[in-house]
Amino acid sequence: MADFNFDFKTRLGQVPDRRNKPRQDGLTMVMDKGLSLSEAEAFLENGAEHTDLVKLGWSTGLFNRKLHDKIHCYRQANIRCYLGGTLFELFAARQRTDEFKRLLDELGLDTVEISDGSLDMSQEIKCGYIREFAKDFRVLSEVGSKDAEKIIAPYRWIAMMKAELEAGSEIVIAEAREAGNVGIFRSSGEVRSGLVEEILTQIPSAKILWEAPNKAQQTWFIKMQGCNVNLGNVAPHEVVALETLRLGLRSDTFAQFLDS
Repeated sequence: MADFNFDFKTRLGQVPDRRNKPRQDGLTMVMDKGLSLSEAEAFLENGAEHTDLVKLGWSTGLFNRKLHDKIHCYRQANIRCYLGGTLFELFAARQRTDEFKRLLDELGLDTVEISDGSLDMSQEIKCGYIREFAKDFRVLSEVGSKDAEKIIAPYRWIAMMKAELEAGSEIVIAEAREAGNVGIFRSSGEVRSGLVEEILTQIPSAKILWEAPNKAQQTWFIKMQGCNVNLGNVAPHEVVALETLRLGLRSDTFAQFLDS
């Protein structure tokens, strides 16, 4: 467990067994939608120990004046940084993925997100990209559409996740967008609980990162799968708040871990 102002675990006596970094599960992915270098440094002051991954949302990384410095800052904090999958899709749509690889190399990034949330792409082609990039990078692949009108049956979610993991994806990301109102969620933000439960009958929890930007969504997953569930699209200023949810230190999960 990370260092805190005092050893509350000993004082409280009952706190769930939260994984330490570097973690294989219990990952927190933060969505950086254009933080400046100074804002990133401020976020890391309290958030570094609780953050495993930072996604530079969609193509926002292209607009950061000190991008190399910010990536270095995240790396020094033992946080893996990567570009949003939409940027990969922009290059793929123009058949310039080799140029995208050169961009990753120039930025010193070892992780890439392969997605098809905006670009109409067959599963065969997407898995081909995963296999290709997995030769040189750690691949995260995103499953699900950004189109709220496109409903994917549970068996299709499972088939896609299995295929992408077999192709070389390290983790599959369950799509929800930064608003948490598509994919694994209804337009209201409510979890499609039946879908999630069915996915978990076939795909190991540790291999899925659930995009869950809202507190109610994060709470639902923690209550369902425990403190070490993988959660993503978390706002930088919400990382510490999420950690208190994971540890039963907030009213929403207060009773969840009293018998831990």
